[in-house]
Amino acid sequence: MFRGVTSLNLDAKGRLAVPSRHRDALFAESAGRVVLTAHPHRCLLLYPQPAWEPIQAKIMSLSSFDRQSSALQRLLVGYAEDLELDSSGRLLVSPALREFVGLEKQAMLVGQGSHFELWSTDGWKTQLEKVMAGDGMELPAELEGFSL
Repeated sequence: MFRGVTSLNLDAKGRLAVPSRHRDALFAESAGRVVLTAHPHRCLLLYPQPAWEPIQAKIMSLSSFDRQSSALQRLLVGYAEDLELDSSGRLLVSPALREFVGLEKQAMLVGQGSHFELWSTDGWKTQLEKVMAGDGMELPAELEGFSL
């Protein structure tokens, strides 16, 4: 279970070090093999490889004749990269994915239970501002009556 928000530095080669508490879980779950891909919200998704496979299968089962489905396939599967944590627990974020998100020297790693989101610091700040302002925060019907 991945949770928490962590600020990470990218080195000159575009590598980031996964925090040790998450690194251990990734090695246990997938031997350090992960999939990194683009998300329509201009962040990246980081999944342990076994968790990604059923998601990719579902995406690819959608009709390629439907414009929205094929656009999603191009984005999520087209940008997907198989990666492996190195011996220091680092991941190399490709130039294409760094450019997609606007990653430069820092990134925000956001745990989402089964996976992570990886945001540029500016993108994460904007996302938080929207949440705090209540933009688009209408709760879905499934959460009516839900309380924290």
